[in-house]
Amino acid sequence: MENERLVEIKVFGQTYTVKTEAEENYIQEVAKYVNEKMDEVLKKTKSVSTLNVAILTALNIADDLLKEKRKRIALLQEIEARSKNLVEKIDIKMGGMELEKTTING
Repeated sequence: MENERLVEIKVFGQTYTVKTEAEENYIQEVAKYVNEKMDEVLKKTKSVSTLNVAILTALNIADDLLKEKRKRIALLQEIEARSKNLVEKIDIKMGGMELEKTTING
């Protein structure tokens, strides 16, 4: 909280002052992303209601976020499965090496 700063951004023609710990460049990038998404919605719907555009934009961004979360979970599950597979192969190989040592020495 001690690194908080006020950053002025412009979203859909409105100026907002945001209190944040993030760097100003990052907050400006977020605002740019929101503006781009709002412009996309505006072009597709031709809605003149700022509220409708904002809600549709929020829904689109939430949809994108949930899709990315699902992709991330699937990727993490795949990594976990592959890691377990590799560990099993290594264990089998190491177990075989131990058996070979015992046979050679015994």
